[in-house]
Amino acid sequence: MTSAAPPPPAPPAPDRTPGGSGSGGTGDPWATGGLALGGTLMVVYGLFAVLQGITAIADDEVYTSFGDYVFEFDLTAWGWIHLVVGVLVVAAGFGLFTGAAWARVVAAVVVGLALIANFMWLPYQPFWSIIMILTGLFVLWSVFNYRSTRAA
Repeated sequence: MTSAAPPPPAPPAPDRTPGGSGSGGTGDPWATGGLALGGTLMVVYGLFAVLQGITAIADDEVYTSFGDYVFEFDLTAWGWIHLVVGVLVVAAGFGLFTGAAWARVVAAVVVGLALIANFMWLPYQPFWSIIMILTGLFVLWSVFNYRSTRAA
């Protein structure tokens, strides 16, 4: 009677997910860290948008515009737009920290609205609007490229 040794355990299967990071399967590591950074950027951007909105509501002489544009609004209206969008962006940014799918959907919609608002705000604050548009694009990229480690 011979005693046979048990076979050695099989090696773990390689990660086959696109952009996989090895054993975690979280997708693109830039997107994973980018989601946390995106949430942080959304909270900071939202707070700045709230302050920007309050400033535009309180005193119309802080901002100036150059030329006439089709989408020209009163600065008080722009103040309310920035205030509402800023509050929504802060709320969605805090939601991103949970990593929930609903938070990513809400963040994508709210950031899309913020991108439109910043594009239309270009005549008043061109440099700041361009920075916020680029930041919003990074947040959208990180939201759409994030892969959860939880099983679906």
